[in-house]
Amino acid sequence: MTAQDEIKELLLSADLDIEGVLPDASNLTARVLLSGTAERALYKPIQGEAPLRDFPDGTLAGREVAAYQVSALGGWDLIPQTVLRDGPLGPGSVQRWIDWEATGSAPGDGMLEAFAATGVPEGWLPIVHGEDQDGRPVVVAHRDSPDLASLAVLDLVLNNADRKGAHLVRDASGRLWGVDHGLTLHVQDKLRTVLWGWAGQPFPDHDRERLAQLHDALRPADTLADLISPEELTALIARVEALRTHPVFPDLPPDRYPLPWPLW
Repeated sequence: MTAQDEIKELLLSADLDIEGVLPDASNLTARVLLSGTAERALYKPIQGEAPLRDFPDGTLAGREVAAYQVSALGGWDLIPQTVLRDGPLGPGSVQRWIDWEATGSAPGDGMLEAFAATGVPEGWLPIVHGEDQDGRPVVVAHRDSPDLASLAVLDLVLNNADRKGAHLVRDASGRLWGVDHGLTLHVQDKLRTVLWGWAGQPFPDHDRERLAQLHDALRPADTLADLISPEELTALIARVEALRTHPVFPDLPPDRYPLPWPLW
């Protein structure tokens, strides 16, 4: 059994001991200790999901797991292992905890920053102009890094409606992880992200290969059918086909607001 298999087995079978609740989360999110181990996870019970106007009730946990499976099937491996299971507050998603606190920085640090409007440093891509708390003009930009570009491609596949800076974390080794994928895989175009800096540029070659791998993996019947609706699975396959046909980062849509709120 590989280390990945062992973690998955723990996520599925270990008792979940609640350590505390994340106070800033929109939906009930608890950090849990996997009983008998030093491993931690994020537990999001379905009963703690806040009703939304544009996503069906009780579906966010399934979307969390489906997003992880899409990332794994395509070979991105940018979303921590996530499973659907019962827990102390009922069924919900359980995701391996990424210990970003060990890095001494907060989620988004070094990946999304606000700079004075006089200029954005080399290695950063501007996304939006605004003002700071004192009314001074600033430019919000994200890092121009290959792993963030790959995550941006994955977000296009997932139709991610909520890619905030706080949903970008690095572990102690510096590896990038994307978290919080409850607002994904909708039938309608809902992409809202802070990662717009590559608009108009072609996808990296390795992400084209991942799209091909995902396309082949989605053709047979798979567990995604138990996590999202048939219409959403059809829309996912259509998005993958469209992205393979035109592997270019899209421009910002002119007919709707394309950024999450807040940005961090």
